[in-house]
Amino acid sequence: MKKSMEGFTKPFFFLYSLFSIITTSKALDTITKTQFITYNNTIVSPSESFEMGFFTPGNSKNWYIAIWYKKIASGTIVWVANRDNPLPNSSGVLKLIDPGILALLNSTNNTVWSTNTSRSTRNPVARLLDSGNLIIQDPNDHNPENFLWQSFDYPCDTLLPGMKIGKNLVTGREWHMSSWKSKDDPAHGDYTYWLDLRGYPQTFFSEGSVVLYRPGPWNGLRFTGTATILIKNPIFKFGMHFEKDEIYFSYDLLNSSVPSIFIVTPNGFLQRRTWINQNKGWVLYANAPTTVNCNSYNLCGAYGSCDVDKSPVCGCLSKFVPKNLKDWNVTNWSGGCVRRTVLDCKNGDGFLKYSGVKLPDTQSSWYNWTMTLGECREVCLKNCSCMAYSSLDIRGGGSGCLLWFDDLVDIRLFNEGGGQDIYIRMASSELDGTVQQAGFNGKRREIVIVTLTLLTGMLLLGLIIMLYIRKNKKKKKKDSQLKIEGRPVHNSKQGSTEKNQKEDMELPLFDFATIASSTNNFSIDNKLGEGGYGPVYKGRLEGGQEIAVKRLSKYSNQGLDEFKNEVICIAKLQHRNLVKLLGYEGGRTLMGWPKRFHIINGIARALLYLHQDSRLRIIHRDLKASNILLDIDMNPKISDFGMARIFGGNETEGNTSRVVGTYGYMSPEYAVDGLFSIKSDVFSFGVIVLEIVSGKRNRGIIHPDHHFNLLGHAWGLYEEGKSMELVDGFVRDSCCLSEVLRSIHVGLLCVQQHPEDRPTMSSVVMMLGSKGELPWPKQPGFFTESTGSSSKTRGILLFIWKLKEVIEIMENMKDKVDEWEDKVDEWKDTWQDKNEDGRNG
Repeated sequence: MKKSMEGFTKPFFFLYSLFSIITTSKALDTITKTQFITYNNTIVSPSESFEMGFFTPGNSKNWYIAIWYKKIASGTIVWVANRDNPLPNSSGVLKLIDPGILALLNSTNNTVWSTNTSRSTRNPVARLLDSGNLIIQDPNDHNPENFLWQSFDYPCDTLLPGMKIGKNLVTGREWHMSSWKSKDDPAHGDYTYWLDLRGYPQTFFSEGSVVLYRPGPWNGLRFTGTATILIKNPIFKFGMHFEKDEIYFSYDLLNSSVPSIFIVTPNGFLQRRTWINQNKGWVLYANAPTTVNCNSYNLCGAYGSCDVDKSPVCGCLSKFVPKNLKDWNVTNWSGGCVRRTVLDCKNGDGFLKYSGVKLPDTQSSWYNWTMTLGECREVCLKNCSCMAYSSLDIRGGGSGCLLWFDDLVDIRLFNEGGGQDIYIRMASSELDGTVQQAGFNGKRREIVIVTLTLLTGMLLLGLIIMLYIRKNKKKKKKDSQLKIEGRPVHNSKQGSTEKNQKEDMELPLFDFATIASSTNNFSIDNKLGEGGYGPVYKGRLEGGQEIAVKRLSKYSNQGLDEFKNEVICIAKLQHRNLVKLLGYEGGRTLMGWPKRFHIINGIARALLYLHQDSRLRIIHRDLKASNILLDIDMNPKISDFGMARIFGGNETEGNTSRVVGTYGYMSPEYAVDGLFSIKSDVFSFGVIVLEIVSGKRNRGIIHPDHHFNLLGHAWGLYEEGKSMELVDGFVRDSCCLSEVLRSIHVGLLCVQQHPEDRPTMSSVVMMLGSKGELPWPKQPGFFTESTGSSSKTRGILLFIWKLKEVIEIMENMKDKVDEWEDKVDEWKDTWQDKNEDGRNG
């Protein structure tokens, strides 16, 4: 019996042992609420490509949760969970807790690191996939879109196939890479690789806030600043993806048996590494930036070109010259280059083709995927601020359109392969007859236009001179008559104090001939627009400086005192965002979000200067969109200081019985009670911000669901959490979500009903430039709909406003009557003089 039992026991023990080996050799790939990881166990992906568990890097004594290669390149770390919060020892546990959160706990059961989720599931599991992605999901739902969390959303220093560098335009989530601090410390280091969505999307490699390297824009085949070796290869494919909800860079393996990774090193390099075998290990496939200077960002300045085959490497593009020759000759290229011939958009510019170029920085750019290259040229040609254009997708034979609206920087030349064609705006005289000029059909048309312009100018000048002589003759005659009658000669328009006269004498003076010449005798072609004073003309002084000339009309709603007030204000104020240069507003479709945000910030800085930083404390009182001019670089300039008020000391407010300004931009306390302060300007600024974001005027919005103005519409969307619906459709798909939402929020804070609730401009500038929490705005002023008592209030305000306009019209009519009476008197005197001459004859 004993022998038979022994014979039975041995085979049973053998089978049990074999079964144990089989079951224990198959490692788990999941963590559940009842299974967890400690320092002495791991989870492994199904094909055993990746493993996850505790590790200590290099000579460090700290412990981390990480994912690494298992089959090949054993121990190569690709992702670290608690990279900035290490465990001091191995006494930690990684476990799954409700409602589907993976948490790393230390020896005292405190959370060191954890995931997050906006949803929950009854039986969540954490699973390590063969891609190296750690996910948390409902075990019955394998849709990647429904993952509760995934490690691929939080890249570290390594980009695996399928990971992304970019941004989700709906959620605002950004994906970027960051280096380790050192080989012994996986914490966030100094170097990052990220996608910039200002203008046409492009990637940057930075050290802190300093850009080190830019691969160049994606053109459908490659980044225009990278070597041709990356175009086609048997190992991997890569590219930019422009989707409805996401824009990102990623890559995929063409041969899964040849692993390839993309990393940011602690010492500041972007490297592509490929695994060969256990003997050779990871082999460097590509490295950037290299020691070649042309990889350094913006080495040669604006319109400078870098060529590694030349010494020195920096030169100016053809038809360009160094901006500062002295600095250039000592290899200081930061000043860049300028056109040999200044652009003259009015008289015809064109474009020169430059081939084999790394396309310039696209931060100030605009793009359209559907345009042809010819259509792209026409759009750029019509906008004087457009400096260059190029194709977006060379795979499609040059389809798509990319426009630049600023100086072209970070340009490199490729002598053999690489680069792309770009067409840069040049003056017509630089085109050598090879490129059609803008807006002209031959020499004959040019002659006709020039001749007509000269004739019109001469006629206008002659008319001005004739009216001037007649006016002086009439004045002298009246003065003589007053002296004969023994009455004092007095001009009501000369009632200035001696102090004001001295201030006027301090202003720079130009004679009439200079101003007339600069504006081509106030040619209609030079007319920029017309305001309360009269027409405004574009002019150019002899030195080449462009100016805006405002001419006071005798029929102006605003008088000589206001005109002089504006001149004095402008002369005494100096700020880059206060009017000084010629400006104009570009087309709405070409005004991308980066330019709009740049304009908002510029206006805010200018108002801060007026309210606080200038030696005069200024309240503008007539801030509106039409008083914001834009120079050739799209920098905003506040203009029209005729209604401005100057305060001294700590004065910040005043009142008036004469309310001036533009309805739709005026604050409630000013429009109703005549009370104005720096907060009145803040209200006007808020209206402008919301107009810039939406592309609509405050008083011009039409909506099928309500009759609110723009402020009411913006407030309603904000309360419903739908602020993105306010954004202009032309920029909605390519804007920076956080900047847009912050701008709307700041705009609503500025247009609150009560002045004390509105922020100061110093707070506005800080809020626009930061990422901190903002206070909750209250209901805006003039938040009315045309029903009930609100309609009555608005009706009363409109009646008051219209009544003021009627009074001003009547005053103008009185001036006209007085003028005609003067003319009748003049004709009468002339007739009497002729009769007297006849009798004497």
